Amino acid sequence: MENRNADMQLCSIIRRNLEACILGKKTEIARLLTALLAGGHVLLEDVPGTGKTQLVKALARSIGGQFRRIQCNPDLLPTDITGVSIYHPKDETFIFRPGPVMSNILLTDEINRATTKTQSALLEAMEERRITVDGHTYELPVPFLLFATQNPIEFEGTYMLPEAQLDRFMMKLTLGYPDEATELEMILANHGGQPSDQLQQVADITDIVRLQNQVKTVHIDEAVADYLIRIVRGTREHSAVQLGASPRAAISLLSAVKAHAFLNERDYVIPDDIKELAVSVLAHRMLIHTESRMNGLTAENVISSVVEQMKVPVRLER
Repeated sequence: MENRNADMQLCSIIRRNLEACILGKKTEIARLLTALLAGGHVLLEDVPGTGKTQLVKALARSIGGQFRRIQCNPDLLPTDITGVSIYHPKDETFIFRPGPVMSNILLTDEINRATTKTQSALLEAMEERRITVDGHTYELPVPFLLFATQNPIEFEGTYMLPEAQLDRFMMKLTLGYPDEATELEMILANHGGQPSDQLQQVADITDIVRLQNQVKTVHIDEAVADYLIRIVRGTREHSAVQLGASPRAAISLLSAVKAHAFLNERDYVIPDDIKELAVSVLAHRMLIHTESRMNGLTAENVISSVVEQMKVPVRLER
């Protein structure tokens, strides 16, 4: 019990550290921590200047570990991410020079400015936590977490992310503009430096691994698991949906709700955990028929509708 209280206190310290850097975004920060403890990758999509990069940098500084950053652009090559084998004439051997993907936390800034060929270099790393270069496989550090930022796809000079890559992101989050009071507080507190550079490390990567292992032990009742599966399958059966949530999405949602329960100091999952995270975990993986999109229907609308119509399991008292 004492160890659990210490872990909860550590989670609160990390949360407060992030909230001191990104003001007025408590819900989004909670989602980010949920993905962190669930071991999932996160896609942050929003207009420029809303704090996406600062949030990831603040998280990396807070928990330590190996942090690398890639600034994506159309000239970026796959080997700029994974690394390359270099021939040494003196030794007559190839030596692998690892790329930035060999890290605990990888920030790919403006990922949709890289070409689809370069984006695909991350697929194996995201799913299997390893890379293959010149026929040799290299394991990534534990944990490996990818946090990607992107501008809305309507912006000039951006590329659509492949569906296979979107499906490997546990969550897609948006920060949005701060409210007026928060924005005023932000500019009054800004003294010219980057907010993330002023943070202190409050945990280390071994703490995160321990917390992730504890999250895996969180219990989910069979009836609640069935409720989760019915929601995922409901996205595939909706008439407006061209491509519904995949089995990988169901596994991601399960991991996320376990982490959400853990952060709320429970060792079991309840249906409200699923309701709260369904949109963040499932919406970006879905494709809506063109006609439905033209009528204003979104993946978020579909998921909300499915959740509302799905019967919630009730625990019967004996």
